[in-house]
Amino acid sequence: MSEANTHARGLRLAWRLRRASCRLPEQGLTLSELADLHGPAAPGSLLILLAAPCLLPIPGVGTVLGLSLLTLAAGLWRGKTHHGLPERVAHLNLSADWARRVLRVLAQCHGATEGWVKARMGPGAAKPGRRWLPAIVALMALLIVLPIPFGNFLPALSLILAGLALTARDGLALTASYVLAALSTAFGVGVSVLGLFWGSELLLWLGGWLQV
Repeated sequence: MSEANTHARGLRLAWRLRRASCRLPEQGLTLSELADLHGPAAPGSLLILLAAPCLLPIPGVGTVLGLSLLTLAAGLWRGKTHHGLPERVAHLNLSADWARRVLRVLAQCHGATEGWVKARMGPGAAKPGRRWLPAIVALMALLIVLPIPFGNFLPALSLILAGLALTARDGLALTASYVLAALSTAFGVGVSVLGLFWGSELLLWLGGWLQV
């Protein structure tokens, strides 16, 4: 796939998604309908589609999509190249307002391929680098599912970058997504440890106060 073709496809898809965001039905869209707008459900496309809504504070969506990302990770581990959305996820309906925001996020992600995501080699392009992808997707999905304050943004961003890298066959972008995944993990672990520490301190304080 040439760099020019990658850029053109990203721009066409970004334009189609922006146009769709201006023509939404009142009842909104299901994720299945969003997938139809996005094109063929290849792993890269599905990563972007499932991760993009997790950037937004939509109640309950992170849990459902995080579980779906775990299913996608299992498919990547088995070597599948195409995936369908699980039925529960396919019928998840987003209101017109949230669907518009998701479409605009998707358009921005695909529009970004014009600038720097392109077909090129890198550490992530080699087979040992790609073998890490299922584990990275599964780990980011777990971070999205866990109730970590502000814990969805970095993992979702890492998965979107990985999806763009797969779509454009960009080994350097895939490596960058792994670095971002490491930062996401460090953030999630750090917030969890602080939460446990502060929680234990609060329990000790409450116990002392009740004994007074």
